Amino acid sequence: MMSSWKKKDTVAPNAMEIPALRKQRGHFRFNTISTLVLILTLVLGFALQVLMKGIPEAEPLAIMAALALGAAVVLYILPYWPMAVALAAAAWAVPPVWLEVDFTFLSAALTLGLILAPGFEVVNHWDKIVVLRLGRFHRVKGPGILLLFPMVDSVAGYVDTRIRVTDFSAEMSLTKDTVPVNVDALAFWMVWDPGKAVMEVQDYSKAVALSAQTALRSSIGAHDLTTLLSDRDRLGREIQEQVDAKTNPWGITIISVEFKEILVPKNLEDSLSREAQAERERRARLILGDAEAQVANAYRQAAQVYGHDATALQLRGMSMVYEGIRDKGGLVLAPSSALEGMNLGTALGAAAHLRSTQQASPNPTTPGGGKEDAEQTNPVQGSALEENQTKHIQQSEEGSHPTSQMDGGNK
Repeated sequence: MMSSWKKKDTVAPNAMEIPALRKQRGHFRFNTISTLVLILTLVLGFALQVLMKGIPEAEPLAIMAALALGAAVVLYILPYWPMAVALAAAAWAVPPVWLEVDFTFLSAALTLGLILAPGFEVVNHWDKIVVLRLGRFHRVKGPGILLLFPMVDSVAGYVDTRIRVTDFSAEMSLTKDTVPVNVDALAFWMVWDPGKAVMEVQDYSKAVALSAQTALRSSIGAHDLTTLLSDRDRLGREIQEQVDAKTNPWGITIISVEFKEILVPKNLEDSLSREAQAERERRARLILGDAEAQVANAYRQAAQVYGHDATALQLRGMSMVYEGIRDKGGLVLAPSSALEGMNLGTALGAAAHLRSTQQASPNPTTPGGGKEDAEQTNPVQGSALEENQTKHIQQSEEGSHPTSQMDGGNK
């Protein structure tokens, strides 16, 4: 859509600012399943502690529970394997030194929970995780509940495999005919190989946005403003092919690129509006000329038909009179001369019939005498024609007298 050139008060969020890739900070993600595993190990340790050492005092037991909760919070904030090992060591050192109690089984259970719980990963249906083993690419996992090998496996990244949209723009870009424009576009893309997307490029969402923006600027500079406004679909396919060729080795495919908005200067917008108005007027005149030519051809064909058939011409005249009074239901006052003009169709039809008879059938009784027969026949047929005309005129006058009398009476 073409809009006027104006300064935007707010800048639309760019694709680089949208967190398409969820950054993985740490070696794992301490989640709800991890918390449940830690609680189960604590319950198991408490049961062993009661069986082997008896029921512990309430205060030291509450302190151990608070330490376990604090360890879970620390692992949620700092999800690193070294931090898990440090908390497990603290679980052995704190009870005998600080609490001065023997929590051997409870400390062992807490240590086991702090080591195993972070290894449980819950991956959503649309997500994939890239797992590294001892720093090297191991495999792509997901979705569902997964178990990482403690201290060895780590998560390199979580990848959303759904179709995503990136908003990118090219501001103050010059077209081929040196017109500055602002263009906003959308790119629809998805990750089909999470391993390549994480291992081949540092931040693939930012790379996609920058590649699309570069291709958009290149396309604007290679085409004039008219092409940019009228052929957006083709330009979108060209940009899609260019960006897809660049991102395909990263395991990313560009589905489509669509133009969202094109901003042009205000003075240029007025010029384009006048040009479009002139083009529409030119097309309207061409259409009107074609319509007039078609109507003229139709009139010419009708004239040829009426010239050979006077009865049709008379019926057409009567139909025109009827159509004139049909819609409004009015009264048409016609002079007697109009009725006589309508009756002229009979005389013209008789004359046409006479000419066709003379040309089609010469007198067979007179050998070689087409001209003489025609001369002998003309006076008789002419007199018949005159008598026929006289009868019709008299009938017309007789028909018009009552109307005139009625009009006089009304007056």
